[in-house]
Amino acid sequence: MLQSETLRGTWVVAYREILRYVTERSRIVSSLAMPLLLLVVFGAGFTNVIGGMAPGIDYLQFMYPGIIAITVLTTSLFAGISVVWDREYGFLREILVAPISRTGIVLGKAIGATFQASVQVALMLVLAPILGVHLDPRIILELAPMVIILSLGLAGLGIFMASFMRSQQGFQTMVQIIIFPLIFLAGVFFPVNNVPAWMEIISKVNPLTYGVDAVRQVFLGSEASALGLGVTVGDHTFSMAQDVLVVAIMATITLGGAIWAFNRQE
Repeated sequence: MLQSETLRGTWVVAYREILRYVTERSRIVSSLAMPLLLLVVFGAGFTNVIGGMAPGIDYLQFMYPGIIAITVLTTSLFAGISVVWDREYGFLREILVAPISRTGIVLGKAIGATFQASVQVALMLVLAPILGVHLDPRIILELAPMVIILSLGLAGLGIFMASFMRSQQGFQTMVQIIIFPLIFLAGVFFPVNNVPAWMEIISKVNPLTYGVDAVRQVFLGSEASALGLGVTVGDHTFSMAQDVLVVAIMATITLGGAIWAFNRQE
């Protein structure tokens, strides 16, 4: 019975989130704005200035996987805003008293956010050949599960934070405080092994760093390790599988935290 309630809640909430997303085309355009802006400013404007941080590879090729991770981050983390929106307009109270599992509500919102992130990443991949970034079927097949795992984890973080927020303004402020350190300390714009020691420590604690590294290894393959661009802790350089494992552990913790926070809601 409990499993049936969870599945029903997951389906109903996920369908609602996806339907709301596809009917609001402005959300699709606006959520692409930040990644594209970073890509243009850093990729085109700063290549000659800081491109030497990734020697042996075009700076745009180095940065593009990080932009994919940012796309997932910005889309997934804001999954929590739908929780706050539902609370402000009374819909959350209705679904909390409905005969569906609260675990299903969290999973449904996370799956809805993952669908949105996947669409955004697909749009970014369409731009890859235009930007001169190599793309082939292998990259797409390997990238898909990484996007899903990373998105679920970040959506869980967003929903967890939203469980304690009472206004959209408060949630957006909290996200802005979190999102920029996550982005700039994740190795998107520079290798995390070639920074001051204090920054390197923070970067390697940041779970998004391993998501960026996994996506970069998908695009660059063995070239990433050969050029020393992978995440190294001590003498150990993380493989793509180990990066994915770190992200999966993060996803399990954040989704578990979100489910716990939701189940204590009144």
